[in-house]
Amino acid sequence: MEFRSNEAIYLQIAAYVSENILLGKWAPEDKIPSVRELAVELEVNPNTVMRTYEFLQNQEVIYNKRGIGFFVAPTGPKKIIAYRKETFLQQDLPEFFRNIFLLEIGLEEIQEKYEQFVSTNYELKN
Repeated sequence: MEFRSNEAIYLQIAAYVSENILLGKWAPEDKIPSVRELAVELEVNPNTVMRTYEFLQNQEVIYNKRGIGFFVAPTGPKKIIAYRKETFLQQDLPEFFRNIFLLEIGLEEIQEKYEQFVSTNYELKN
């Protein structure tokens, strides 16, 4: 995983875990990788992964079964969508709008590029 310098690593790992949940790789009630397993996979300190898991637990995305591990909460995907949607609408969308206005990009062109991106990168959800 390539980390960006403008955002805390634990938040970037939280986004990675969240994306795996939203893509269905880890379904509600599934056990997710242990702190140690994910730290090895991402080549980070286990304390950083633990901070990520605590953050996601506070967001009610995952929960801990003491002695067994962390699991995706039944409402985890909905919590992720709500959190990420709010963040996107408040932070990213205004910048996006500013850029398309300044670059004179039409909504038709945006729609075409969006559809191309989805068909190339993701299977459509039913």
